[in-house]
Amino acid sequence: MVEKLDKDMIEAMKNHEKERLAVIRAVKAGLKQEAIDHKREINDDLLIEVVNRQVKMRRESIVEFEKGNRQDLIDQTQAEIDVLMAYLPEQLSKEEVLKIIDEIFDEVKPESQKDMGKVMKEAQAKLKGKADMKEVSTIIREKLQ
Repeated sequence: MVEKLDKDMIEAMKNHEKERLAVIRAVKAGLKQEAIDHKREINDDLLIEVVNRQVKMRRESIVEFEKGNRQDLIDQTQAEIDVLMAYLPEQLSKEEVLKIIDEIFDEVKPESQKDMGKVMKEAQAKLKGKADMKEVSTIIREKLQ
């Protein structure tokens, strides 16, 4: 994936795709920053982590843009998210996510909201990068009630 990021950056430069290039450069900068700050090796796992963080930030921005009724910014931010999604593993459908959460519930056997941390820990291990963890958290919270 990291190699794909480099190739895509060169391709975006050659094709004069300014928006795509800006997003890819932001990802590369985030990767380097994370590697330096936390003394981590740049690999696919780190790439997924950085891309997930950037997607999350942009989704939060879209919510704010909707409040301000700024369709132009919503469209631009959604286009950036579309570029970022190419660097994430294939996202699971809601049915697949629910099936995995049910399996986790069978393993952990939570009894109340107090077990939310245990369930989320397992969900994080199985679903990280493959599903929106905010959505997963909401589903788990509902199932615990």
